[in-house]
Amino acid sequence: HRAGVGSTTMVHDLGDSPRPVLAALAAAERVLSKRAGAGIVLADPEDLGGSDRSVVARARVVRNPFSLPRTLVVKHYVADPAPDRPDPFHYEVASCQLFTALPADDRSSPVLIAHDPDARLLVLEDLGRSSTLADKLFGPDAAAAQRCLLGWARALGRMQAATAGRESDFGALLRRQGERAWRDPMAEEARAALAGVPGLLDERLGVRVGTDAIGQAHETVRLLGGTRYRAFSPSDTCPDNNLVTSRGVRFVDFEWGCFRDIVLDAAYFRVPFPACEASFALPARLAAALVEAWRTEIAGVWPELDEPERLARRLLDAQVLWVWLCTWWLLPRLPQRGATGRDAPIGPDAARSPRISTALAHYWQELGTAAADGGRGPTAELAAAVVAALRTRFPDAPERLALFPALRSVP
Repeated sequence: HRAGVGSTTMVHDLGDSPRPVLAALAAAERVLSKRAGAGIVLADPEDLGGSDRSVVARARVVRNPFSLPRTLVVKHYVADPAPDRPDPFHYEVASCQLFTALPADDRSSPVLIAHDPDARLLVLEDLGRSSTLADKLFGPDAAAAQRCLLGWARALGRMQAATAGRESDFGALLRRQGERAWRDPMAEEARAALAGVPGLLDERLGVRVGTDAIGQAHETVRLLGGTRYRAFSPSDTCPDNNLVTSRGVRFVDFEWGCFRDIVLDAAYFRVPFPACEASFALPARLAAALVEAWRTEIAGVWPELDEPERLARRLLDAQVLWVWLCTWWLLPRLPQRGATGRDAPIGPDAARSPRISTALAHYWQELGTAAADGGRGPTAELAAAVVAALRTRFPDAPERLALFPALRSVP
């Protein structure tokens, strides 16, 4: 039992909820009651997971003197921010504020109802008991999985089109949270990958990277700068962070929200959910359809990307960058040359996550094909060498990355 804030009424509908969830609800009651000027009481908490940094819970509003929705979602940051990194709470607040200010038809995230920087807490619109994109991709229904993927691609394009030109607004919102600078959290690691992958490939796989292949990779660094194709990105669009709602796919979890070149997210159609635990393959025709669904949404804002050759070049640049970055992240997790032992899955659940060597071989195999088609011979040659080394080093690993379970009957 606990007392409702600003009231003597006792709340009984808490069950055996974990203490962090109860603490999140109590903090949300304080925030909402202070904002409304009257006691707000929450009950029936449902733990929605979260991470080691945060607790996420759904709650019913049982005392509601104003027009609050019947249910809310509470996200409570329980870990202190790292002293040498931006605070993800600030980025999430600024991201949600940016979307909440957009017209409803352009909004691709939950509405921010309230937040408290001292409690490090957000109160968000409840999008309902929606499935995630991961549920569809690992489910039994191939048609539903394809529909949801196409919806996700369109939603990504709509989000990018709606936020084009709003980077200064996002910067102002971040400054209001105390962040003096903002950037893509991937950018620094991507630059480190461009510098470090040649040595890593030599050390771990015995693959020497030629000067021309290094040069072609380094040309992609322009995507990390101030291009004219910038829009908002959640940064972490793994399948679990995409909700399939009655209003279409909605994005959640903006701890690393940023503005960056739009093809860095569109490249997910070629490198599906790179380095995410759920990093399986897509059928080639479906991947092409995802690009077209996305392109249709962004062409009104960036008509030059309606030119197939220009778009293909930029997507290939992004694919190169992602494959190098995934190699930087994943290759150190493989056993050293000469060491015994097989490689592990990317994530802890082997049933929902491929083996690292198989994922890397797939990324490089696909990159080699795209690079050959795009006239980038040195990159194609490097890709062939990496694939051969991985298959020699881990002969028991599957040669091809499996399709997502729901798509394994799709041609």
